[in-house]
Parts: sequence; C-alpha cells; structure tokens
Amino acid sequence: MHFTAEQHLDDGVVERTFTLGEIPGILWTPASASAPVPLILLGHPPLGLHRMHARLAARARTAVADGFAAATIELPGSGDRPRWAAVEQARADLRRVMEAGEPVSDEVIDALTLPLVDKAVPEWQAALDALLSLPEIGGPVGYSGGVISIGVRLAVVEPRIVAAGLFAGSFLPRATFEEARQVTIPLHVLLQWDDEGNDRQAALDLFDAFGSKEKSLHANMGGHTGVPQFAGDAAARFFTRHLK
Repeated sequence: MHFTAEQHLDDGVVERTFTLGEIPGILWTPASASAPVPLILLGHPPLGLHRMHARLAARARTAVADGFAAATIELPGSGDRPRWAAVEQARADLRRVMEAGEPVSDEVIDALTLPLVDKAVPEWQAALDALLSLPEIGGPVGYSGGVISIGVRLAVVEPRIVAAGLFAGSFLPRATFEEARQVTIPLHVLLQWDDEGNDRQAALDLFDAFGSKEKSLHANMGGHTGVPQFAGDAAARFFTRHLK
C-alpha cells in the first residue's frame, strides 16, 4: 500500500488516498485515537471514486465520528482504472434492454455482475490485508454498501468481516441467491421501496434467502437517492453494536 496524498478535514478526520498495485483507494481515520480502531469497508456502485467521493466521504465522516476507520477502493473497470471490455459490453446491453422497455434477462444480469464480483472480491481482500497491517487499524471489520452481490460474496468468503450493512438496489444474479443462504453474520439491509432501478421483489427474496440468524430489513418510501437521515442513524447503531 502506497499513500499518495493526505489531508486533515475540519472534523477530526484524516483522509488519505492510496494505491494498492493498480487499485486506487481512500482511507479515513480519526486524527487522534488512543488505540487501534475497528474498520468499516465502504462499498459503492461502479461509477468511479471521483463521482462518488462526496457521498463516500459523508459516510466515512459518520463512521469516524462513531470511532471507526473507513476505507474504500475503486472497482475494476471504473474511474481511472483501465476499461474492461466485457463489462462495457454488458452495460451497453443493459442500456439497450432498458431503453427498449424490455425485461432484463438473467443472462444480461449475470454478464453485468458476476465478472465484477469475481474480480472485485479478491481485491477487497487484498486491501483488507494491507489496511489491517496499519498500526492505527484493528478489528473487527464491517462491510457497508453496494454492489450487494459483492457484499454477499464477501460475507461468505471473508471471515474477518463480522457484520454487514447491505444496500438493496442493484441487479441480482441467480448465483447471489445461492450464496446468500451461506451468509451467517449479522445483517442490516436497507431497501428504498420506490427505487426506480430496483426489482423490489428480488430484494425481498434475497433478504428471505439470507441464512443469518440476525438480519433486519429497513424499508423506506422513496427512490434510490431518497434515503432518509434516520436510516443512516440506524445503520450506525448496527455497526456500533457489532464492531465495538
């Protein structure tokens, strides 16, 4: 891990950009802490870190205020990373289908999502290796955000993640439902009921499939970007309960 820039924000947060091989990322930590702090990994859609920075930084500031470190990495094929021909084609196929008003087939969803999950999850694990080697960060670790299929895979294969807050609202491959049955960690799932890009029934079916003994679904009226503030407060309490 190579840190490339550092800035001290006005609310006691240090924001550092880094690279891990070819992967860019951002780490937010408390400006002062008496002991290593738990870590929350911030998932996000494949829109690029520059475009997502304001929203990610807001989530990170909340996490740091609650006594955590927060970190994120650029997803494969997004932002400044090299274009990924297969995913670019899948995105084009998705746009064509949606513009035509046709149903999105399982084949399109699989092509769009599964290669991303297969590549992104090992990168998240490599980032976690590097982050946990820093003296200011300890365990335990939580995962918060989307793409939900990435969060589900991480919850299955990464034992260092002990709780996850998942954002419903991305397309769901059939394989994700099978993996969901293997998830056993505590889950806090956020669903926007009127999300214009979300298959609500698929999100409900996925929640039902999760094998966790502790899982809660928090559904709020409104579209994809209309998440109420109190929903974020509930997620913060979830992570405080399980990571401290």
